[in-house]
Amino acid sequence: MSFKVGDIIWTDLTVDDAAGIRDFYSKVVGWKHEVHPECDDFNLFPPDRDREVAGICYAKGVNEGFPAQWLNYVVVKDLDASMRSCIELGGKVVKEPSPTGNRVCVIQDPAGAYIALLGAR
Repeated sequence: MSFKVGDIIWTDLTVDDAAGIRDFYSKVVGWKHEVHPECDDFNLFPPDRDREVAGICYAKGVNEGFPAQWLNYVVVKDLDASMRSCIELGGKVVKEPSPTGNRVCVIQDPAGAYIALLGAR
């Protein structure tokens, strides 16, 4: 699957009780789930599809300190340039990209909302 700059490619929720919230959404919207293959978090699937559409994560490790809100991930052309623009325009980079793996950061806009930025490959 290929993504274009500007695409929202993922959304996830970070909470202390990921299993409990997973069960809440399973009952409220009908999502099924599986344990993420690399950690204890959960991938969520619509009831009639086999492709995950969202995730629920434990607020620990790389996800520690995130607010309990749905976080969208959007593809940007140049992650470093986007982070600089964020700061210049009154936002904050609240989670720097990891030196390994996908280049992802989390920013907070001047109104206080969070979004994750993923550098295009």
